Amino acid sequence: MVLPIKLLFVPATVFLSALIILSYFTSVPYLSYSDLPYYGSYFSRIPKCDIFQGEWVPDADTPPHYTNETCSYIQEHQNCMKYGRPDLEFLRWRWQPSRCDLPRFDADKFFRLVGNKTLAFAGDSLARNHMQSLLCLLSKVASPKELTERTDPIKIMHYERYNFTVKIIWSPFLVRTEEPDNNSGVFKLYLDEPDGRWLSGVAGFDYVILSGANWFTRQSMFYERGQLVGGSFVALNITSNLTLRYSHRMAFRTALRAINEHGSVKAKVIVRTLSPMSHFEGGSWDKGGDCRRTQPYRSNETTMGDLDLDFYTGQVEEFREAEKAAAVAGVDMVLMDTTGAMLLRPDGHPSRYGHWPEEKRVLANDCIHWCLPGPVDAWNDMLLQIMSD
Repeated sequence: MVLPIKLLFVPATVFLSALIILSYFTSVPYLSYSDLPYYGSYFSRIPKCDIFQGEWVPDADTPPHYTNETCSYIQEHQNCMKYGRPDLEFLRWRWQPSRCDLPRFDADKFFRLVGNKTLAFAGDSLARNHMQSLLCLLSKVASPKELTERTDPIKIMHYERYNFTVKIIWSPFLVRTEEPDNNSGVFKLYLDEPDGRWLSGVAGFDYVILSGANWFTRQSMFYERGQLVGGSFVALNITSNLTLRYSHRMAFRTALRAINEHGSVKAKVIVRTLSPMSHFEGGSWDKGGDCRRTQPYRSNETTMGDLDLDFYTGQVEEFREAEKAAAVAGVDMVLMDTTGAMLLRPDGHPSRYGHWPEEKRVLANDCIHWCLPGPVDAWNDMLLQIMSD
């Protein structure tokens, strides 16, 4: 019997947020995974152990930590098992770093680390995807009490036995944003002003995970010092050569600078790199593109280029600059470089298995989010390793 699904962060207009990717985001690859610029991850500080460099290896004998029947926190659109995905091969792989082992997630160990603490996710629907994976992994040991309403932009889950709180803060651009009005579809991004929805609470977090990428592909206008300076996919009455690559980079710069200049941040600040947007094949997201593969790539079989590479490079470069300032400010800031691992998993997306085939829904194939259970659970293997250090 399938348990009722608890929906977290589910306004109907949000589902396609990460799918608003124009046709050229069906990447024209030009750089192989193995040739990606190596910036050195957090774990490069530990000799011969970088958990973010490796391969997916077969793991047929180990069942998933949970299923849609044992976890009630799976977003409907990522509930691939419920909606009849016919192949389960995508569940039979584990991430193996090249020079060390990455232990599977241990819920008891996690709870020992986070007792009397708060973990916050700030970002878009992929941050929610990550958080819901964590809730499912923890459900073998304990279930939280939801302290907020379904429509609240900040969701709070509390594990009473451990006095552990999980927050998911809706902030897809990480900076202050004015939502579209009059059905214009155009966001106003104030690129030099951090989003107060997450910044106002950052002093009370023990861990905070910042992420974002997909929403920068939406129609938007860029503001700095209160003045219009550019835009993306919109007509402007000014001359500007600024693009979405600029808005994305500046948003990360502003968010990380705000943390370093805050003065009261005690949290371990974890910057998660982007989840690939280029797994559509046979067309773009709005022209029938799909992700029907059933196995991972090897690292020498695929490439990253175009917008994925530009966003990834921007995120890591901004992190590296912020990391220097964080050391001076006494902020513990680390990079969670999941991009390379997830580039290899086009098989892990919901595709068409986020609703029943007979349902009359106008939904694109989802090659952005991740099935639960699925490869995204490895993010929490990595997270626990980071938090354990």
